[in-house]
Amino acid sequence: MTAETDADPAASARQMVRSVARAALGTLLHMAERAPYVSLANVATDHDGAPLLLLSDLADHTQNLARDPRASLLFDGTGEREDPLAGERVTVQGQLLRSDDPRHRRRYLCRHPVAAMYADFKDFNFYRLTVERAHLVAGFGRIHWLEASALLVEPAAVLSARETDIILH
Repeated sequence: MTAETDADPAASARQMVRSVARAALGTLLHMAERAPYVSLANVATDHDGAPLLLLSDLADHTQNLARDPRASLLFDGTGEREDPLAGERVTVQGQLLRSDDPRHRRRYLCRHPVAAMYADFKDFNFYRLTVERAHLVAGFGRIHWLEASALLVEPAAVLSARETDIILH
């Protein structure tokens, strides 16, 4: 994606967030030292491109979020490159907040159907990242900070309204 990344870094970052199903989730440790803590999470996206997660209340990262909702997600688009540091990745930063919106549940479970086995457990909840900014590294020397307005898109109302029909089709 080098030519596209150089021409439109925001489009490259949006495409990566939508296409990568897992991300490294960074939170601040809830214990006294408040050190950075990183775990792995499955991710889907809302209509506008904001990341959606399903997390257990028992997990350290969720306990961290209860104390401080600031989080970051690292989406790794480097694939099987011989030199991963020459590949693309994007870190999305913001606040990861619990969501009871049925659309978030539906979108997440469409992306990760196996999660339906535990999505209704009492200790599992859906979360949406309120995006503040993103940091795209598209290879050596191709680095871009992006504001939320560049990363997120206004969803097409007609597509949002017909989402279930489109997915079933």
